[in-house]
Amino acid sequence: MTTPEPAVASTVAASSYYQRHIFFCLNQRPEGEASCANHQAEAAFERCKSLVKATGLNGPGQVRVNRAGCLDRCAGGPVAVVYPEAVWYSYVDVSDIDEIVDSHLKHGRVVERLLTPPDVGR
Repeated sequence: MTTPEPAVASTVAASSYYQRHIFFCLNQRPEGEASCANHQAEAAFERCKSLVKATGLNGPGQVRVNRAGCLDRCAGGPVAVVYPEAVWYSYVDVSDIDEIVDSHLKHGRVVERLLTPPDVGR
């Protein structure tokens, strides 16, 4: 992936409705295949959404928490991805979600220990 020129990056950032989006894979695969829904992904999504709202991080110019279908990284599931940074997280429980909200969504600091390895796919 190439990094946009600074002028392009600042134009995109200035025109973005939200500062960050976090997408949670909530996909359920059939017949016991690995999928994020098997790992409390819905509860993590709800926790993130309520925490973002409770801390006043939601709304225009701030953070949007979104549901997503399959993000095709099932082997690392459950996963979430934060844009515009394109940072992929594999999380285990609500304390991981709390840390993502506080560190990344609020302060812009990536939670290194929760990063999904780059070679993990479906």
